[in-house]
Amino acid sequence: MTHVLSYLATGLLAMYAVVLFLLWRFQERILFQPPAGVDTSPVAARQVHYRASDGAALFAFVVGDCIPQHPVVLAFHGNAENARWLVPWAATLARQATACVVLAEYRGYDGLPGAPSYVSSARDALAALAYVTETSKVSPSNVVLFGHSLGSAIAVELGAAVGARTLILQAPFTSARDMAGRLSVPGVRWLFRLISRVHFDTEARVGAIATPVWVAHGDRDLVVPVRMGRQVFAAAAHPGELLIVSGAGHNDVAEIGGAAYWSWLVRAVRAEPARASTPRAEERMRQGL
Repeated sequence: MTHVLSYLATGLLAMYAVVLFLLWRFQERILFQPPAGVDTSPVAARQVHYRASDGAALFAFVVGDCIPQHPVVLAFHGNAENARWLVPWAATLARQATACVVLAEYRGYDGLPGAPSYVSSARDALAALAYVTETSKVSPSNVVLFGHSLGSAIAVELGAAVGARTLILQAPFTSARDMAGRLSVPGVRWLFRLISRVHFDTEARVGAIATPVWVAHGDRDLVVPVRMGRQVFAAAAHPGELLIVSGAGHNDVAEIGGAAYWSWLVRAVRAEPARASTPRAEERMRQGL
């Protein structure tokens, strides 16, 4: 009986080790899920091309008039989307906020070569910002960053690195570690630092930057629970406005939110930048968050 239990325990440990190895090996494929193929559907937007610092070819879609007098919004989409799918959303935002909206695409998506990863997402975001600042003649601190789901983490990482006028986060998750904890693998949250190459930590980042943070979340989101959106907003050193859309899931916040959502989004785009510091920001920075 003792031998049987020993063999069983050894087998379970071996299976657990295999699962952890697979999570380590294929974590980018779990995090980044590009829709198959190249999307050739027409869009009412101008396509622009640029390169990342490592030479990777990238593109973005530009909606609205990009002139110095108008706000500039750089938007990052979720893990299983394409930038072109956000063009109708961008057109509504550009019209209502009189803004220029740039929809950045990631490598490995919509026909772009390369494989997306945590490191490449930062390079791609920096390249998109460089294109925006060079062509629109604005500084990074005057660019509004928008992100949905995975894109919210990318936007926050970019904002923490170079600054931004405002961070607008739709369905943000608190951290990659917390999302890993939602997997049906016992102990993976505690072993996360050992097996992960992905270091998104939105909750910590927003508490240490002098950028206003606006959050929208659906209260029926089954992918990223609404509590995470609330936690991100609560952690912000410079909170803007929190919008919880009743009845909305992960991908229909704008549709379900309707006029209230668009009013919230336009206010966020037009909001004044944060002051240099606030007591809340200074306290969080002293705590090293």
